[in-house]
Amino acid sequence: MRTVKEIAKLTGVSVRTLQYYDEIGVFKPTRVTEAGYRLYDDEALNTLQQILFYKELDFPLKEIKSIMEDPDFSKVEAFKQQKILLTAKRDRLNRMLSLLSNLEKGELCISFQEFDLSEYIAALETFKNEHAEEVIKHWGSMEKFDALIEKVRADETDIAKTAIQYYGSVEKYTAAMKNNLSHFSENMEKMQKIKEDGYVEKSRNLMKMLVEDISKDVSLQEVQGVVDEIIHLFDENHSPNMDMGDNYWDILIDGYLHNPSIIEVTDCQYGEGASKFIGEAIRYYFARSSLL
Repeated sequence: MRTVKEIAKLTGVSVRTLQYYDEIGVFKPTRVTEAGYRLYDDEALNTLQQILFYKELDFPLKEIKSIMEDPDFSKVEAFKQQKILLTAKRDRLNRMLSLLSNLEKGELCISFQEFDLSEYIAALETFKNEHAEEVIKHWGSMEKFDALIEKVRADETDIAKTAIQYYGSVEKYTAAMKNNLSHFSENMEKMQKIKEDGYVEKSRNLMKMLVEDISKDVSLQEVQGVVDEIIHLFDENHSPNMDMGDNYWDILIDGYLHNPSIIEVTDCQYGEGASKFIGEAIRYYFARSSLL
């Protein structure tokens, strides 16, 4: 048996962190003495090793706890999956380091291959293997989900470019997608509730209200009030737990103002000039919010 201080020295994990892991139930000591000292055996060390692997892969503690408490959890299978994910992460970092070395030398390197989606694809594979029932329920079959994964592989460069636009980096994009996958069932239920409670129609009606008179000044309270309702349409019970990226609204605004396809569709639906009006109204809303 080892004490908490010995475990901390051996693993590099602080005593306070080990105590916190105990408090939240993700890593419990083998036993606690009458004096209150935590003691750990070799099996506990193996468990901590699993946790640290998951932490290295940026899994949140809540998710790690859930994975390891699953009755079907297999250490051997977990090690195999962790090896795949860590290898993907290592390869991605190696490519990024190589790119940085070339940039330091003054070489012009415009490439998105260094920002590949291997880790995200691995997360999709893990989700498929661990949530087969949900995959079949929402995609119809495992084959359709496999087709989704293959499409991500085929469009990897384009998706990476979009990911960097919305999230700032592929790493942040991957973390957001992992979060979205971890709340998949919850989000699907909320999406269904959105339809049942008429929120799709509410959204349409608000958009019609916004463009009812596009000759108005977008700074008017009546216009900004509608924009605020659109942005805060969903309450806590309906809002999906999804990270859309730090640049989501900036890109949406830019689309309404400059993207020919979006402008054409929007103006066709609401009248000429509607897309520009919507973009300027939302842009003013966030510009004003940043000053408050």
